[in-house]
Amino acid sequence: MALEVWSSITTQASSSFGSGSTSIFAPAGTPAHSIFGLSMLVLSITAAIFLVVAGLLLYALLRFRHRAADANATQEPPQIYGSTQIELSWTVIPILIVVMLFLATARVIFSTQDAPKPADALDVTVIGHQFWWEYRYPALGIVTANELHIPVSDPKHPTPTYLTMSSADTDHSFWVPRLAGKTDVIPNRVNTMWLDPEAAGLYLGQCAQFCGTQHAKMLIRVYADSPAEFAAWVAHQRQPAVDSDSAVEGRNVFQHTACISCHTVAGTVATGRFGPDLTHVASRDTIASGSVPNTPANLRAFVNDPAQFKPGSLMPAMHLNEHDLDAVTAYLATLK
Repeated sequence: MALEVWSSITTQASSSFGSGSTSIFAPAGTPAHSIFGLSMLVLSITAAIFLVVAGLLLYALLRFRHRAADANATQEPPQIYGSTQIELSWTVIPILIVVMLFLATARVIFSTQDAPKPADALDVTVIGHQFWWEYRYPALGIVTANELHIPVSDPKHPTPTYLTMSSADTDHSFWVPRLAGKTDVIPNRVNTMWLDPEAAGLYLGQCAQFCGTQHAKMLIRVYADSPAEFAAWVAHQRQPAVDSDSAVEGRNVFQHTACISCHTVAGTVATGRFGPDLTHVASRDTIASGSVPNTPANLRAFVNDPAQFKPGSLMPAMHLNEHDLDAVTAYLATLK
């Protein structure tokens, strides 16, 4: 039953590459709604200031424009230097506006950071790498990469997902605009954030901190699953790699090259931790941290020379011969 549900999920998701939105104006989680409300307050105040200033400027330009027939055209207008009332106005009013915005911002920050953590919240460890994301589910025994699966949170019984984040190399920033704000991912420091998507679907994000040459292609894909879909995904991810007789040759090539030094395939001798876990790589919609659709042709080309998709990628070009390249690609395609 779980495999049938998972098959349905992957069929629906296969057409979702590039879908979704990264707009803060379409919030789908509690932190995002708070940020949206604050953004509307700030935009309203700044729009009002703009209209007042622009209106006064336009009035002054029209009312006091130069007129050749005016007998006073050559005279200097009255000076107001030293007017206590005017100087107090343009000092006190901006201070009050800034204080109000500061208090509103602080309220959103503290209400988000100090929100109580439910006992049944899902914990996920997020590790930023150049230039991909590693996701670990300690309580579930799952390790995956680039595509984060979390359950939808029922408002009546909230089940948020808490992300504990750190970096393996340089500074990154985790940002999924429709679900929450930005949180820095920094070496030797642990930061946390939480997500509670209110509807199932794909939510797109981006590393928001310049982290090197491929920063722009360090994308984030968050799949909010219904309880049944998430349970099916967990059951699928807990299974070892498929041991297909048709891919024995490709598995041997994989295990006798540098692949096993960087990648893990559960149930095999491949236990590398430098690159993404490939145990279920064929079940993912994308490769190269969300920047390339996961098709056999793209997978083959990426294994052969990752730089053609992501110049500056830390994965070296394998440059296998055509036979071995086809065999490895066929093996990776079985890892569902």
